[in-house]
Amino acid sequence: MPALSDVRAVVTGATLGLGAAMAEALLAEGARVAVAARPTPRLADRVARWQARGWAAEPLPLDVRDPASAEAAAAEVRARWGGLELLVNNAGIGMRTVNPRFFERPQPFWEVSPAGFADVVATNLTGYFLVARAFVPLFLAQGRGRIVNITMNRETMRRAGFVPYGPSRAGAEALSLIMAEDLRPHGVAVNLLLPGGATDTGMIPPEAPAAVRERLLSPRVMGPPIVFLASPEAEGLTGARIVARDWERWLADFRARGGAPAG
Repeated sequence: MPALSDVRAVVTGATLGLGAAMAEALLAEGARVAVAARPTPRLADRVARWQARGWAAEPLPLDVRDPASAEAAAAEVRARWGGLELLVNNAGIGMRTVNPRFFERPQPFWEVSPAGFADVVATNLTGYFLVARAFVPLFLAQGRGRIVNITMNRETMRRAGFVPYGPSRAGAEALSLIMAEDLRPHGVAVNLLLPGGATDTGMIPPEAPAAVRERLLSPRVMGPPIVFLASPEAEGLTGARIVARDWERWLADFRARGGAPAG
């Protein structure tokens, strides 16, 4: 049997970039994946392509910024599957939405519009809260479940010109750690996963310098750690922060400690 044949997962922002790479890795290992994104032709096309490969992909319309949409998606998963093993909070927007030239001309925070600031925070931070809030009752009813929140390098959280993206990701990290503690007594795990460097996704503008593009990580770097976090080996792991670029070293250390979290 495939390694994850008993796993039902929801991945937000799963039609492109990191989300698509993680959804594909889970599907390839036999998981059933609800591909959560706004209901556009891109969602239908992505799901159709995965289904054509014999994978158990299903569309799940979801706007992470809308509380009603998050609640409706959770109700749909409950009705469709009856339960859930894994929620991956990944949907996000980057600096291009507030400063298309952020690589060549970093913008100081006082030049960022209030609307641009609110837009990024609404997706990258509030969206994680709204989606987790909608799905957690399903986990609590089961007495088990796993949440993985996608974040970024801490250097990004303090880099000049990275308002509001940096603060939105810093907030998501704090939210994740508090979620882990709130859910620990209920048997629900919350872990953080990040690529470990700039990644070749739609958040990087095409005109980015060649020196930058040459260093970009492939989104597929997220595949092995997300499969691990959905697997039996990750049972009981919560509050961890895993850097995908350093995945092999992290896993070796984890196994050397007998599966105990660091620290």
